[in-house]
Amino acid sequence: MHRSLQTRMRNGMIACALVFIAVPILMAADPAVMESTKALEDVASSTDATSPFWRGARLVYADKAPYGQNQPRYRTEVRSRWTDKNLYFLFVCPYEALNLKPSPSTSTETNQLWDWDVAEVFIGSDFQNIRRYKEFEISPQGEWVDLDIDLSKPHHEDGWTWNSGFTVAARIDPAAKIWYGAMRIPFSALQSHAPAVGDRFRINLFRSQGPPPNRIEVVWQPTMSHTFHTPERFGMLRLVAEEPK
Repeated sequence: MHRSLQTRMRNGMIACALVFIAVPILMAADPAVMESTKALEDVASSTDATSPFWRGARLVYADKAPYGQNQPRYRTEVRSRWTDKNLYFLFVCPYEALNLKPSPSTSTETNQLWDWDVAEVFIGSDFQNIRRYKEFEISPQGEWVDLDIDLSKPHHEDGWTWNSGFTVAARIDPAAKIWYGAMRIPFSALQSHAPAVGDRFRINLFRSQGPPPNRIEVVWQPTMSHTFHTPERFGMLRLVAEEPK
């Protein structure tokens, strides 16, 4: 066989091999996919990002405006873990000025919490009807609200009377100008079967930051809309196995 032809064939085989190697790497780095790492045991909702529990989590950043512009000053780190019973999220939220509700209550649900500074998770397990999903919110003061969303209803916010059983923790670090919000969501509030490695959920992550009229909206996956409730723009959450020690 002619040497130049051999060289071309060998180079072609190498190129094909590189493509096969690169595919899983690209898939793992998909900016629309968040991976939640399994933990062996449940823990209380914790805002300590340096704890062993949260150090074992992978993370994504919510750092876009709803229409896709960069929001580097409010780049929000979000981590996730899961167990056989619960799904966890931790938000690390840089801020300039906080917009806090007076007389906060952390023992009861706060309707219309979205009018103040919050971090939010929208998550759905129904891939046939993407207009049905759950909404979870936490404020820097530890207030919370959970909603059962059905966009086919004229007033989908009415779902705030639903109770998921999720728990939260929050704290503000005024010196660093960062607030932390943690959620622990029972899987029973999201799906009818036990979770397993490979399970997927449709998800988006949001923040509302600062007082009006300069209120800032920060998103993970841009909604290209004036509302967060744009399920066709959600990304994906995938449950993955525990990281090897």
